[in-house]
Amino acid sequence: MKLCVIGTGYVGLVAGTCFAESGNDVICVDAIPAKVEALRRGDIPIYEPGLEELVKRNAGEGRLSFTTDLASAVAASEICVIAVGTPMDHSGAADLSAVMAVARAIGTAANGPKVVAIKSTVPIGTADRVRRELQETSSYPIPVVSNPEFMKEGAAIEDFMKPDRVVLGSDDAVGLAKMQEVYAPFVRTDNPILLMDNRSAEMTKYAANSLLATKISFINEVANLCEKVGADITMVRKGIGHDRRIGHHFLFPGVGYGGSCFPKDVRAVISTAQDNRLDFTLLRAVEEVNDRQKRILVGRILEHFAGDIHGRRFAVWGLAFKPRTDDMREAPAVIIIERLLAAGAQISVHDPEAMDEARRMLGDRVSYGRTNYDTLDGADALIIVTEWNEFRRPDFERMKGLLKEPVVFDGRNLYEPEQMAQAGITYYSMGRPTVRSGVK
Repeated sequence: MKLCVIGTGYVGLVAGTCFAESGNDVICVDAIPAKVEALRRGDIPIYEPGLEELVKRNAGEGRLSFTTDLASAVAASEICVIAVGTPMDHSGAADLSAVMAVARAIGTAANGPKVVAIKSTVPIGTADRVRRELQETSSYPIPVVSNPEFMKEGAAIEDFMKPDRVVLGSDDAVGLAKMQEVYAPFVRTDNPILLMDNRSAEMTKYAANSLLATKISFINEVANLCEKVGADITMVRKGIGHDRRIGHHFLFPGVGYGGSCFPKDVRAVISTAQDNRLDFTLLRAVEEVNDRQKRILVGRILEHFAGDIHGRRFAVWGLAFKPRTDDMREAPAVIIIERLLAAGAQISVHDPEAMDEARRMLGDRVSYGRTNYDTLDGADALIIVTEWNEFRRPDFERMKGLLKEPVVFDGRNLYEPEQMAQAGITYYSMGRPTVRSGVK
């Protein structure tokens, strides 16, 4: 099949590449010439394991191309996939200006029947607006199919190529049939293609991310309570996770969720509820808990150092909001670093992939370690924010030799308290008893 994917951000680039990998001819469209030229050279603007290899292979074999010419891409395609960004406005609602501009451009450029698939995360009712726009700008039949994405950053290729399910929303049989044909190669293991109406498909995306965010905030609150009552969140998590009604996923305590999806989608649902005179109390609490969770480690650091960290130096391991990505949007590390800097601390940071993004966001206000150990030399304590595999098995004796004091604030529970006690390290973790090394 011939497809064009409009928008080469995270979703659009991964989707377009995976569509090409399954044998389709795909044109990826972006309005920024420099970005298109970089993609043509094989320079990938995001870090996603496996993506660079797939882009280069499919481009080299002629199935994947990049252009700024939206009109020609639409004319050459049967299916047009909208994958542009929908950032939040000041109220928390999604900004649909880019989606609607693309819809107008598709309608204007259409040279025959097309199918429009909306892969951008959009508010409920957006497909209806896009359909009206297409009807006003084109005389050809152009059904609109809502096709939300469920990719995890760091595992997006796997998620796209082997989805748990594919959601297609439309009341148009032709549009649904075309999209089912496109997705058939990805569901050969009998995972379902779920057909529904547009609004239900749009709601499915928001409901899925909001529920996952709720699980994260819930387990973080339980972890905070565990510390107060002397329980161990690791044991509690296992105890509830083996209940099949609950499961183990998204029950790991930490410093809160971040990234481009959960914060935006939770706020969008709250905003949609407000627009429909509904106070979504639960999600308001989820957001409040998450905002507070990002600040917990700083409170513990201040308490440990008797409320004064001016002039002290801290090493920070992990800047991306999660491992296997360089995405620092709404990352807990940014909140933690900003608060420490405001208190007069000095910061040295390391992340396996997000260093370039960190330099753009933090500039020269922090120092950058080439390796994680580089950040430790002369630091008063280590703060772990992102659970990269590279941090899971460090040389504890080397750490102690580099730190002024053997103190670790672990926001991701990478280590066992008994292990840290044996190593002689004061260890603060999430929802578990603090280990004291005896060093003052």
